[in-house]
Amino acid sequence: MTNRLKRCVLASLILLPTVATQLARADISDNLPDIGTTAGNTLSVNQELAMGDFYVRQLRASAPLINDPLLNDYINQLGQRLVAHAWSVKTPFHFFLVSNDELNAFAFFGGNVVLHSALFRYTENESQLASVLAHEISHVTQRHLARAMEEQQRNAPLTWVGALGSILLAMASPQVGMAALSGTLAGAQQGVISFTQQNEQEADRIGIQVLQRAGFDPQAMPNFLQKLSDQSRFASKPPEMLLTHPLPDSRLADARNRANQMKPVVVQSSQDFYMAKVRVLGMYATGKNQLDDDLLQTLSKGNTREQTAAQYGKAVQFLQAKSYDNARRIIAPLLAAQSNNVWYLDLMTDIDIGLKQPQRAVALLEKVKTTSPVVQLNLANAYVEAKQPASAIKILYHYTWTYKDDPNGWDLLAQAASAQGQTDEEEAARAESLALNGQLDQAIRSLSSASAAVPLGSLKQARYDARIDQLRDLQQRFRQYQKR
Repeated sequence: MTNRLKRCVLASLILLPTVATQLARADISDNLPDIGTTAGNTLSVNQELAMGDFYVRQLRASAPLINDPLLNDYINQLGQRLVAHAWSVKTPFHFFLVSNDELNAFAFFGGNVVLHSALFRYTENESQLASVLAHEISHVTQRHLARAMEEQQRNAPLTWVGALGSILLAMASPQVGMAALSGTLAGAQQGVISFTQQNEQEADRIGIQVLQRAGFDPQAMPNFLQKLSDQSRFASKPPEMLLTHPLPDSRLADARNRANQMKPVVVQSSQDFYMAKVRVLGMYATGKNQLDDDLLQTLSKGNTREQTAAQYGKAVQFLQAKSYDNARRIIAPLLAAQSNNVWYLDLMTDIDIGLKQPQRAVALLEKVKTTSPVVQLNLANAYVEAKQPASAIKILYHYTWTYKDDPNGWDLLAQAASAQGQTDEEEAARAESLALNGQLDQAIRSLSSASAAVPLGSLKQARYDARIDQLRDLQQRFRQYQKR
């Protein structure tokens, strides 16, 4: 498969066919003729949700997703703020962050949006980051993938759907995904894939209105697109985002024209944006996208929020270098001034654990007056490190009930149960983590071990056996999405 064809495959399956829609009235009037269909004849919303669930599990298993509670909380809060101002929302939305130095983002079935960590290097402010999210949200609300399936119904759509898992993996982790993609498409008709740019412009038109209604600067969208265009012009290789999100001059001009018709607004980036920026670059980026002294120096010369982020970023650098005492000297006064700040609490917990003083982390977190899930996880982790597994289990039972889709909770619960000698609970927790990663066979085996470890006919055995039945049903539903 040629590089050119690979790019077209990636772009076309995520950003597929051209369908115009009628935009609702925002601050500007923009009515487009409705020449499309609802896509409901081929794929229902419930089917989209099921497919989204399947592919998220595949991504967890194979792509370098960042399971950082602080960062996941930030991007989901930002994303949900935008979703609250979007129209035609038919599914819940979930936002994920993947460690990838290629500048890109993509969306797929079931309201799932994936951001590459490199976006935090290249977005200058929160409105620019929000513009990328608004664009991807609009791909979902306009059901571009479902409409693609409807157009290709007569050309083996199940083969096309079977390839999607490899496509998504290639977007998130190119080295792994391309190998899978080549094998998946080896026997498929290339005519199934059609390439167009018009749905990109549709996502821009709708996304910029979502951006404005959510209180962000609409100029951020054309400004970021211009930045991409400039980077492409002076680089030997264009950004990955331009391969999967084509940027003809007409698209940039249209976005600029629409932004110019909207009411000008001055928007300050939140403190969380700057904290997330330095955390991503300091902990999860590599190569040119790492947190460097030049960026910290630039932030230190900015406004109060940027200066605070520069201090936090320096502490992150010390933590990553295992220079825990230096990191603590920076964070301690910041935490003293803001005792409930989750960014500081999380870092201080890691520092104390790095210093082999988990009990100090426990004492700090037990006094915190917040119900933040980030603090709950940190306290549970501190209890495990301080050899107080029973206290950790008490927190984690509640956490995993509330946040069933967070692998962090299940992994910690497995550790705590193991330390407590609760073999069945350890196996059951590991099963949930395995299931979230799409490893359903292994999850069922772990639950079978848990069931065998408890008294015959007990309530625990009934619970484990019922969960085995649920996972077997899930296996049956997922078989239709396996590669063909």
